Amino acid sequence: MDNQRLFALAGLGLLLFVNYQTWQHDFAPPTVPAVAATAAVPTATPTSALNDTVPNAGAAPESATGTAPVQATTAIEPASPSVVGAEVHIRSDVLDLVVNTAGVTIQGATLTRYPLSLDQPNAFVQLFRAAGSADGVAVLQWGIAGAGADSAANTIYSTPETNYTLADGQESLDVPFTWTGNDGVAVTRTLHLKRGSYAIGLEQTVHNAGEAAWRGRPYAQFVHHWTKVDRSMFNPATYSYQGPAVYNGKKYQKLAVEKPDSDELPKGAITDGWIATLQHHFVTAIVPDAKVPTEYSMTVANADYRLTALGAWQDVAPGASAVFTNQIYVGPKLQDQLDAIAPKLDLTVDYGKLTVIAKPLFWLLSQVHKLVSNWGLAIILVTVIIKAVFFPLAQTSGRSMARMRNIAPRVKAIQDRYKDNREELGKQMMELYKREKVNPLSGCLPMLVQIPVFMGFYWVLLESVEMRQAPFIGWIQDLSIKDPIFILPALMCAAMFGQFKMNPTPPDPTQAKVFAIMPFFMTAMMAFFPAGLVLYWITNTGLSIAQQWHINKAVSEESQKSRN
Repeated sequence: MDNQRLFALAGLGLLLFVNYQTWQHDFAPPTVPAVAATAAVPTATPTSALNDTVPNAGAAPESATGTAPVQATTAIEPASPSVVGAEVHIRSDVLDLVVNTAGVTIQGATLTRYPLSLDQPNAFVQLFRAAGSADGVAVLQWGIAGAGADSAANTIYSTPETNYTLADGQESLDVPFTWTGNDGVAVTRTLHLKRGSYAIGLEQTVHNAGEAAWRGRPYAQFVHHWTKVDRSMFNPATYSYQGPAVYNGKKYQKLAVEKPDSDELPKGAITDGWIATLQHHFVTAIVPDAKVPTEYSMTVANADYRLTALGAWQDVAPGASAVFTNQIYVGPKLQDQLDAIAPKLDLTVDYGKLTVIAKPLFWLLSQVHKLVSNWGLAIILVTVIIKAVFFPLAQTSGRSMARMRNIAPRVKAIQDRYKDNREELGKQMMELYKREKVNPLSGCLPMLVQIPVFMGFYWVLLESVEMRQAPFIGWIQDLSIKDPIFILPALMCAAMFGQFKMNPTPPDPTQAKVFAIMPFFMTAMMAFFPAGLVLYWITNTGLSIAQQWHINKAVSEESQKSRN
């Protein structure tokens, strides 16, 4: 098989690989998580049940004295939807939260630095929304589960103000909510916000001024509406995973909502874990205290799910106090912030099976971006760096292709002479390649190397929120979506066609036609891909053309000298 046929196969392999990735996202079965879970609620269960139920604390263990535990008889729980609390607005420099005093439920979270689109600069991304919203419920509830919790879930908290704002020059903001029960148990819940951070500390302080011991289990949970997204190659963002996920201390897994299977999930408490709800570019996560064993569960009803982290039992003796802490993240998938909050939380930036390639690529891009402050220019420079790394391989391949171009007439003559004798044809071709020091396989190696790098760039541009609405020049104002007027795809087509013309012309007319239409086929396929990816391909092709032109010239001069 000659060099041209191998090139055609390499190009076909790239297209098949892209199609395989697309098929995997469209039709592959969802992964079932390996975490403890309650049985899924039957689909007939009303959706409101998810927003009105606190976790079942279960039976408490005996106290250290061996006596039966005295559990809280007054619940410290989120309120029922039928209970109307006051809305409290909390604003930092990056978040605008709405908290309902009924249960201190976070029912609104707006990211004030992230417009929905470039066409809607004053409409911002919202990650939490109250029940009854047009897009369905998305709230965070937190509390302490114990005896009587389900029967008294209407706790209304009080707070001094209804509006809190992180002032200029202020680095942190603490917002307290208080409640005191008839049995002497007082609770203060405090939200801790910091400037520039999307992490929020959740702190619950329980002071037992009663005569009986108090016992409870802290929890935090998402109640979230889930919508199945129809994939479309005209909108690459639809291939980004949307739904719940969990890290069980060892492994990150996505949770199946459409067909939950709790029987396959092991039970038990784990440490160093977290739960999250994902959407394209954004994530909300609950990160319990890493030292506290925590149980994770998910319950599904209709198109909604409740994802819960339930902590360990804790005793509070009369006259004593206890503090329960969790941390949540509500914001964009900024990898530096995610890394600092919890182990492996950066895996919510879902590069899939190509993480091993995509993550180093993003790191390199981010380092270059720090120097040039333009993601498009960073893509170009990183492409140059990658090209330089593989320069020796490309150089060897290029010289072989240049020699192939020079001996193309002799190849054609041998094919015509031995067209009826396949065995002799192969023998003569191999002797010619050996005599002229040509490796017909070497031309495919650069293409094969480019495939994983190409796919790695694809996922970096698709998943990294840093690329979202990142401008390059002129008409390219968002590198994470397609070129709005398709100029970059047109340039890519021209560059690929120019590269085709520089390579040896296949002696087989059919192969020649395949190579001639390949630039147009690739352009049609990539026209709706992120503009940053097309920019990478143009840069890589342009560098390949320049390198091959230089090699062709050098080899031609060498041949001329050898003949003289």
